[in-house]
Amino acid sequence: MELIQNTPDLSAYLAADEVIDHDHRVVREVAARLARDVSDSYAYARAAFEFVRDTIPHSRDSGDPRVTWRASDVLGQGTGICYAKAHALAALLRAEDIPTALCYQRLAHDDGDGHAVHGLIAVRFNGAWHRQDPRGNKEGVDAQFSLDGERLAWIPDPESNEVDYPVLYAEPHPAVLTALRAAPDRSYLWKTLPTALRGRP
Repeated sequence: MELIQNTPDLSAYLAADEVIDHDHRVVREVAARLARDVSDSYAYARAAFEFVRDTIPHSRDSGDPRVTWRASDVLGQGTGICYAKAHALAALLRAEDIPTALCYQRLAHDDGDGHAVHGLIAVRFNGAWHRQDPRGNKEGVDAQFSLDGERLAWIPDPESNEVDYPVLYAEPHPAVLTALRAAPDRSYLWKTLPTALRGRP
């Protein structure tokens, strides 16, 4: 699948905003701590991916009712669903000048009823984009950081109307952000997750 930037301006994938707030003290502190122990940007990207994947539980897995969406809150509170963890990883990578995009899949809903949009990221190395999924591993899920072939949490099944969306977003998709901001807790959010993405923001 060819990945498509929704803006040709690569600097947009390094920008800080209200969601990917890599100018925030919490994000900067985590980034500095991770950067101390690595030798280059590739090693940093892997370390940041593994930090978000392994040390910030997916709130569905942990049963945490809190809804986070801003990267600094995800890192500070140590919880989030897939979108939130993608925002946190994007912030950590952009903090170290690594272009990072947000991207999405349409998957069968965890509750077995219909579909829900799943969030992940793409990182740019050596002139190409590489998708990574920091959702968090569990039984049946083994996502790994890889620039040599994707090792994502899930591969969409077209026969089940699952979809890989090719667009690389510099900012969170509006449908995703609307759902996150409107949810008082995760159980409410689970009922209001976007079921598909249409068009470009």
